[in-house]
Amino acid sequence: MTAPNDTVGAAGVAPVVRVVPDADALTQAAEAIVGDAVLHAVERRGRCAIALAGGSTPRALYARLAAYDAARLPWNLVDVWFGDERCVPPDDPSSNYHMAREALLSRVPIPPENVHRIPGELGSAAAAEAYDAELRAAFGALGSAEGFDLVLLGVGTEGHTASLFPDHPALDVTDRWAVPVDPAPPTAKPLVPRVTLTLPALTGAAEVLFLATGAEKKPIVDAVRAGDPTLPAARVRGRERTMWIVDVTAG
Repeated sequence: MTAPNDTVGAAGVAPVVRVVPDADALTQAAEAIVGDAVLHAVERRGRCAIALAGGSTPRALYARLAAYDAARLPWNLVDVWFGDERCVPPDDPSSNYHMAREALLSRVPIPPENVHRIPGELGSAAAAEAYDAELRAAFGALGSAEGFDLVLLGVGTEGHTASLFPDHPALDVTDRWAVPVDPAPPTAKPLVPRVTLTLPALTGAAEVLFLATGAEKKPIVDAVRAGDPTLPAARVRGRERTMWIVDVTAG
């Protein structure tokens, strides 16, 4: 595994931004990092807990993992969680779980009980309560023990990540793993209620990996490099490594 960066910021390890030529190179680089993180966690503690992201860029990564790592990685020892979810049924095309299942989870030998989806069809409040309880059962009280081994994240053009949006009250929650985002802010697409992991749940991860493509993300990447503390994405830092992989138009 590549040694984590040791530059520590106020809330974790400061981000390293890696610029690659295009989306294909980004997907390939991300696949290597995810594979290393899984193997490292299994070697260190016997299992790996990973939180997946939604969106088109992660979908390409999941498809590559399914194509190249279905047999190489110990999926029976991987627990899959989700950084956020739209409050829709699990078979809805806009569901993050639905996308991850199609691109990855149905194509690798992971036991069904290892996949922990957010039950968005229950509505935002009930789904957040259920997911918070499941995360507490798995990891203990927030902050009392190590959480995820790896969190995968994307970023919106206004700096949101997972479903943590700028100036939203969910950013201030410090005692829960998961909270409802209802109503969702006008910038949310699709504009439906959501459930998201909280900022401390994300920053408690050993490693955080952001993926960003496209010129519209460049102002956000620049702000992250400058250490802008106002953006939700800039506030998420892993305990051991925070990596941004961006294509040349975003970086």
